[in-house]
Amino acid sequence: MKKRKGGGGANWMDTYGDMVTLLLCFFVLLYSMSTIDQQKWIQLVQSFNPNAVQEETETKGNSGQLADPTTASSADGAAEQTQTQIDTTIDQLYLDLKSYVAQQGAAENISVTKGDGYVFISFNDAVFFDGDSYELRQDGINVLNDVGEILRKASSAIDELRVLGHTAQAYPDRANNVTADRFLASNRATIVLVYLQEMNILDPARMVSLGYGEWRPVASNDNRTDRAKNRRVELIVTGKDLTSTLGDEIEQYYTQRGTESPVSVKNVDGADTASTASQ
Repeated sequence: MKKRKGGGGANWMDTYGDMVTLLLCFFVLLYSMSTIDQQKWIQLVQSFNPNAVQEETETKGNSGQLADPTTASSADGAAEQTQTQIDTTIDQLYLDLKSYVAQQGAAENISVTKGDGYVFISFNDAVFFDGDSYELRQDGINVLNDVGEILRKASSAIDELRVLGHTAQAYPDRANNVTADRFLASNRATIVLVYLQEMNILDPARMVSLGYGEWRPVASNDNRTDRAKNRRVELIVTGKDLTSTLGDEIEQYYTQRGTESPVSVKNVDGADTASTASQ
């Protein structure tokens, strides 16, 4: 039986169909490569450049998902501080505080240390308060006036100011009364914070007071000298970290409570407004 001729007419259709299928696969592949998960892209870029910070795409200058912090600018066009400028300001804050302590001859009562991005200031009880008291002494007021002005100069670089209140264990063989101990420590921290807040040196949202009571001692409580070291107030001044993907302390707070943005606290000329509403 003879083979039928002319049956090869469909061969070119098979080839054409294969080509179209391959082109379709090629364009699907290109499309999939162009759609990159934003978070993964950020992680990839930061793995090559840890100093990159996330910026809005509308930012002028070096814009994009991750812009160089040295050229980043705010939405209103005003240049923001770079991380280098912030670090320099915090370094200068440390030097200014050390110089103040030296000039006052107060090294026995005030100590200043520095860590990575923060300055730690410790005042023993002789500076601010008498024993079992949270009423500021005049000497303490004078110190806060001086320290507050030094902090004011660095306010633009400060992320958070924490005031820590401590007490001493009155008797080495038993703990203090819990209520009295906690209230005394908290009140000492709060009194210092209130004074600094009323000096208007920093955004109040960046100021926090904590009372630790007797539970974070730096010396024994066996004698008067050591107990005096434990009765103290401390300040921790933290510098802003532009490289943090979590944001600053205020942003982290609202993120943790599930709120996207804070609500502004309104006041008149910085003065307390009278109101019958409850606080």
